[in-house]
Amino acid sequence: MFAILETGGKQYKVQEGDVIEVELIDKNMITKQNGVTFNSVLLIQNKDLFIGQPYVKDGIIKAKVLEEFRAPKIIVFKKKAKKGYKKKTGHRQNLHRIKIEKIELKPKKIEKKAVAKTSKKKEEKE
Repeated sequence: MFAILETGGKQYKVQEGDVIEVELIDKNMITKQNGVTFNSVLLIQNKDLFIGQPYVKDGIIKAKVLEEFRAPKIIVFKKKAKKGYKKKTGHRQNLHRIKIEKIELKPKKIEKKAVAKTSKKKEEKE
């Protein structure tokens, strides 16, 4: 079973037990037990294939935040030829390392009351 998760403007193909590095997750989304629930699931494949438009309804991915860290420094160097202009800066992105614990797809429950009402209306029309 695998799923495609969207977070931080990027898409990740994940399976249960995978450890991935994602953009920094908002502090409000992280629970006290370092758990995170993602609702932005684009695709889930188990026995069947469920494709979202744009997201899969009732598709949930539960993960645990292992650590917050910074990526290696990226050097940005700007130069204009024959003008004597040079500028060197660096950037380090903040990231979270997460472990995918569970991929869930909750099927919709059909209410018996709604079915009963529609059958009564059909009988009245006949």
